[in-house]
Amino acid sequence: MPNSTYLDMALLALLFLASAFDLAQRRIPNRLLLVGLLAAAGLQLALAGPLALLSVCLAGFVLGLLMFLPLYLAGAMAAGDVKLMATVGAFAGPALVLQICLATYCVGGVMALVIVLVLGRARAAFTNVAAVMRPILMRLRGIPLVDEPLPLPSVGGMPYALAISLGSLLVLWLQRG
Repeated sequence: MPNSTYLDMALLALLFLASAFDLAQRRIPNRLLLVGLLAAAGLQLALAGPLALLSVCLAGFVLGLLMFLPLYLAGAMAAGDVKLMATVGAFAGPALVLQICLATYCVGGVMALVIVLVLGRARAAFTNVAAVMRPILMRLRGIPLVDEPLPLPSVGGMPYALAISLGSLLVLWLQRG
């Protein structure tokens, strides 16, 4: 069995459990993420040696964290989802986690669109997205950042661990066949 198979199986188990918790409780336990991170580090060390801890595990963790952290800081994502993507990065490494992040953004966007359309909350959702994007766009133009509350209440949460799982599955399936 190739080394990547062990990593993929452990990652899939983590994603299944994280999705189950997120669907049932709308949260991802820190203990689960810690166990996942330790498993990723242990497997990387056992399968590829000490250098893999830095070049694959740590680099993937940091990239996964940095890809989702801006969404958390903008108030568009929960901290558990950011930590889950960082843990996914520890398993997948930097090259693969970049692809997983991009696939997850697409899957999450489609999921969010379906949810707001089914709930009939599209207008409120688009108003809130515009409110989240406005300070970012203003900052890009050099205008000082101003903290503004959302004009409308949130249209609802989304179990984003499911989007992360589906994005990961898609990339792994495309990469591994």
